[in-house]
Amino acid sequence: MGFIADNINQALGACERGLDKMIYSPESKEVGRVLSVARGVAQVEGLKSVRSEELVMLGNQVPGMALDLLPDSVGVALLGSNKELRAGDEAAASGAVLSVPVGDALIGRVIDPLGNPLDEGPAPETFKTRPVETEAPSILMRAPVDTPMASGIKVIDTLIPIGRGQRELILGDRQTGKTAIALDIILNQNKGDVVCVYCAIGQRSTSVARVIETLRLHGAMAYTFVVVVEGNAPSGMQYIAPYAATSMAEYFMEQGRDVLIIYDDLTRHAQAYRQLSLLMRRPPGREAFPGDIFYIHSRLLERSTRLKPEHGGGTLTALPVVETEAQNISAYIPTNLISITDGQIYLSPVLFQKGMLPAIDVGKSVSRVGGRAQPTAYRKVSGDLRLTYSQFQELEAFARFGTRLDKDTRKRIEHGVRVRELLKQDRFSPLTASEQLIILWTVSLGLLDDIPLDRIAEIQDYLLAKAGDGFADIERLPMAEPKDAIWDELERYIINSVNRWRKSNAAA
Repeated sequence: MGFIADNINQALGACERGLDKMIYSPESKEVGRVLSVARGVAQVEGLKSVRSEELVMLGNQVPGMALDLLPDSVGVALLGSNKELRAGDEAAASGAVLSVPVGDALIGRVIDPLGNPLDEGPAPETFKTRPVETEAPSILMRAPVDTPMASGIKVIDTLIPIGRGQRELILGDRQTGKTAIALDIILNQNKGDVVCVYCAIGQRSTSVARVIETLRLHGAMAYTFVVVVEGNAPSGMQYIAPYAATSMAEYFMEQGRDVLIIYDDLTRHAQAYRQLSLLMRRPPGREAFPGDIFYIHSRLLERSTRLKPEHGGGTLTALPVVETEAQNISAYIPTNLISITDGQIYLSPVLFQKGMLPAIDVGKSVSRVGGRAQPTAYRKVSGDLRLTYSQFQELEAFARFGTRLDKDTRKRIEHGVRVRELLKQDRFSPLTASEQLIILWTVSLGLLDDIPLDRIAEIQDYLLAKAGDGFADIERLPMAEPKDAIWDELERYIINSVNRWRKSNAAA
């Protein structure tokens, strides 16, 4: 017996020594099964520990995001093609929430919401990632908006100013110039101190190609990157696109930089989310949208702000675009976004058809925050200009009835017509703050009331061409206080310039 016991002890010792040399790392992996596949969504069972917004791999490595957590199944929004996905295929949770690459390497690139290149270049060399969805900065982390986001567009910078860290909605019917305004604002950031992000959601490929070509033609890709998901992409990709673009933008904001992001447009984003929700059999509400449609946009736009210096001091300015139908700004999605944002720029199809470009309806547009960030000099002209323009619009509507007008009313209408003509501006022709103030102060003084309408643009170009020589303090003008003597100097320069223009044209 002693011999047998000794042999057993020797064998056990050998086993223990062998086990010490082995690398033993047991792993457990939860694997589920695909129950059904629909257009852009899949129902999966067996993933009991999956988290909301976790990355899930289905079948032959089709990525998806867990969106609907139910007691017996999980609704997954697909982020790739489902052509080869079948019921019964395996599904495995990755253990990590859906994240996207971030970093300076993104600037100048065209990518999809997951960071994959779409511009035939190599994958961006990024070494950091951020979750697609993150919490918005708390109130204690935010600072007041006090720095202008200059658009270079006269009517916006004067009457509807935008501040860095603001959320300003751009809305209007189809083909009224919403994207054109967003592009003009991007092109005006050519100093390079603002990182710009253009997020195209559900757009046609030809439209996106034109936008990218415009940005490249004007050198804007040096400080811009474009996140694209086309209209034929899975609904899940369209849903995550604005959140992914915001995460990429937040990386720069937390470094203390100023960022501008365009969401073009959130109407298609809402439609993609409605499609996902209905396919997942969520109960439809108003206009068949699910009950949390307001929440998906509010949690997106709340991430735009200005941070306090101790939290980086950066800003994220959001310009969401939304499409209206038949000028109905009280529709469900536009109303939601108007209540979330800090103001709106409304583009009227009536003004567009009349050639009043940009077709911004001043009466329906407002900026609730940007006025605090507006350069002080604008206050000298903006208050009277808005009042004058509003009165003109009412008088013009009244005059259509053929009523005989007194001399004072006719004078107000003639002045208002010239204000409207002067607020016209061609695309891709941004003006500096000093140039805008010279033009607006000219019309405020009433010096153009007897100038023919077809020559207003000519005298504007004349004033700006001579401004650098005839007005020495042009660079100091935007920061001038309303009572500064510089306004008297500017008035003398304008009067002399207008008189010279009149003489030269009279002689001609």
